[in-house]
Amino acid sequence: MNPCQTILAIDAAWTPTQPSGLALVQQRGCDWHCIALAPSYQGFVELAAGITTDWTVRRIPGSEPKLPQLLEAAERLAGQPVDLVTLDMPVAKTPLSTRRGADRVVSREFASRWCAAHSPTATRPGQLGARISDFLSATGYALATTATPSPGRQQFLEVYPHVALLSLLKRSRRVPYKVSKSTKYWPGEPLPERIRSLLREFGAIREALGQVFEGMTLVLPTPDNVKSLAELKRYEDVLDALVCAWVGVEYLAGRTVPLGDEDAAIWCPRDVVRTESALGG
Repeated sequence: MNPCQTILAIDAAWTPTQPSGLALVQQRGCDWHCIALAPSYQGFVELAAGITTDWTVRRIPGSEPKLPQLLEAAERLAGQPVDLVTLDMPVAKTPLSTRRGADRVVSREFASRWCAAHSPTATRPGQLGARISDFLSATGYALATTATPSPGRQQFLEVYPHVALLSLLKRSRRVPYKVSKSTKYWPGEPLPERIRSLLREFGAIREALGQVFEGMTLVLPTPDNVKSLAELKRYEDVLDALVCAWVGVEYLAGRTVPLGDEDAAIWCPRDVVRTESALGG
């Protein structure tokens, strides 16, 4: 096992029109360091070219993930190739078209905690997810499923931040931090109050991640400086990427379990999986 593991974590949008958050972390001795954070694929590639991300721009554009450039940028930033890729996106060894066994198992296990899994379709993420899986597999990365005997070099795996946050924050049910769901979380609350509530949850997530990753430079805005919910989405995406990176750390340490089957599995922190039958699919 490489004593200096590097993880590229991607909160991958299910369509190329929406931006995706990325985090690059590396183990150095007993500690984990945050090397880079970006609110888009293009922003991550630019970091490797020495271009600083402007977090105040009005709009963060989405794009198709160009995995060769992302892996090259990650290697340049980390000083070595990526060992593990963690993705918040449905991936499988066979084409995605409908609800998978992994989605059913996760929903059975976590629905009572408000963390049921979304169903992939032929269009979301459809071919986008297939292209990511196919490229990583062709490049030498193996998809980790229930058939994976143990963590190793050059693997990629699927994670689900909502479930991971139950473990990271020691919560009993889904953490209310999704920008698009703010009116559902706090019905009737005015926009400024919903922004404050979201930022409180963002702050709790950031603080917990800061206990894991040294050098984390993410600075959250203050509520008075946020005028719209859209301004918060970039921070949500990057926090999700960091949660994906944390699950990667837990995976390498042997503290996660795969829920699904040999075709596709969602890796979850072991301490929040209550039902033994979930581990068998």
